[in-house]
Amino acid sequence: METHGLASMSDEARLSWTALGDRAGKPPVVMLHGGPGLPDYLGEAAAMVGDLAPVYRYDQRGTGRSPWRGRHSLARHVDDLAELLDVWDAPQAVLIGHSYGTDLASRFCLAHSDRVAAMLLMCGPFVGDWRTGYRAERGRRMSAAQQERRRALEEVEDRTEEQEVELLTLSWFTDHADPERGRRWAAQDARRRRPVNWAMNAELGDDGRTDPLDARLDELRACLPARTELLGGADDPRPVSALASLAHRLDIPLTRIEGAGHEPWLERPDAVHAHLRRFVRAPGSSPPSP
Repeated sequence: METHGLASMSDEARLSWTALGDRAGKPPVVMLHGGPGLPDYLGEAAAMVGDLAPVYRYDQRGTGRSPWRGRHSLARHVDDLAELLDVWDAPQAVLIGHSYGTDLASRFCLAHSDRVAAMLLMCGPFVGDWRTGYRAERGRRMSAAQQERRRALEEVEDRTEEQEVELLTLSWFTDHADPERGRRWAAQDARRRRPVNWAMNAELGDDGRTDPLDARLDELRACLPARTELLGGADDPRPVSALASLAHRLDIPLTRIEGAGHEPWLERPDAVHAHLRRFVRAPGSSPPSP
């Protein structure tokens, strides 16, 4: 059963949240979506563990059902999560972040390590020079005509609805291991994960470059909860080798999901289902060997 609510933040922003399962269970799972600038899209992943613990999701400020205008900062988004935990009466939570949500989870852990019971980082955070490999692999998965069309659409200042859908489809289909299904998923998501808050994306990107997570990995390693893991799709165009390097730096396990890209629950739902359930259900268990 799903419950929906609106939470008022200390600066009067109102964030829309969804809870799945028995909200009396502690600690809850909180799923943090990526982007930045997209609304929440982790409903399918939440449903995989909703019978094991209460699972909360929310549209980050400025996205989806959480409209807000103002300059975005990583610190404010960290504060939002802390205030939401207070609203949910959750002294601690199990954080499961995806993509940019892994960066948010990591920064929250740096600021509030006492409130993180466990943390699963899916397909991120990517640190170091990962973009060079990512751009090369994304280019390899696109035809020359697709690359040219994507560049042309990016230069259009006031895109029509169809142009925006086309741009997002071209930007996202390479995230998947299977190109045929990837094009279908990307086209669907280009209409559902809307509107994209491009200003939020740019502002949080600038903030991250000013205060890079790369420079705080030793600090992060020191404050991680005992149960912290990385999970990545082996066929994500973002290099899984970057996740392997991060796993080594943080001294945490990494599980690679073969045959999956940046959203592994779509291409390998059984493998992700088993992994999420083990992580949420069994605090003392160890991940399977990659």
